[in-house]
Amino acid sequence: MIDLRPFNSLGGANHGWLNAKHHFAFGSYADPKRSSWGNLRVWNDDTIAPRSGFPPHPHRNMEIITYVREGAITHQDSLGNKGRTEAGDVQVMSAGTGITHAEYNDEDETSRIFQIWIEPTRTGEKPSWGTRPFPKGDRAGHFVVLASGFDNDNEALPIRTDARVVAASLKAGETIDYPLGTDRRAYLVPATGAVEIDGVRVNARDGAAINNLAVLRVTAIEDSEVILVDAA
Repeated sequence: MIDLRPFNSLGGANHGWLNAKHHFAFGSYADPKRSSWGNLRVWNDDTIAPRSGFPPHPHRNMEIITYVREGAITHQDSLGNKGRTEAGDVQVMSAGTGITHAEYNDEDETSRIFQIWIEPTRTGEKPSWGTRPFPKGDRAGHFVVLASGFDNDNEALPIRTDARVVAASLKAGETIDYPLGTDRRAYLVPATGAVEIDGVRVNARDGAAINNLAVLRVTAIEDSEVILVDAA
């Protein structure tokens, strides 16, 4: 039910300005056992040097969620959107029929992000982009929905897929539950700290691929910040 993927087992590439670790097969990292998890296709743990970033490049038919862990990311795209997303906040780009975008660390400090790609359920729609703050204090001791393809998650950034991205901040010793369902898959990564799930310890930046759990129970071993994708 839980496949632990320790941080030191992840694929990756160091480009100097970018040090990337890949939870799933990506770029030159090919691993057929880690090609995807349901409709979750990419989870990259990126460290981006100051005054550098991803130059303009295209995407189609992918939901791309960026969770900023430290620093900030500045987005610009072919639709004319431009915005800055700070640590703890989230941006979503629905690539739709096609979009070109750039993501830069315009700061004087290193930026660290989780970049999550989820395959869309709906295709052929116009591209879009959005960002919003999610104060960590608002998710203390419980999960908050950051991005969602479900109509009842009104406060979340919308994505065009059967999936949900949630996050929680936990104090050591706290336990919270997430109603997953045995027909769903989850992928959980602690941005900081360490947690236990069904007797399995998951350290900071480890991945845990989870299925066949009606209720996912997370207990913080240390003060922790956890990100979870609920996937089809």
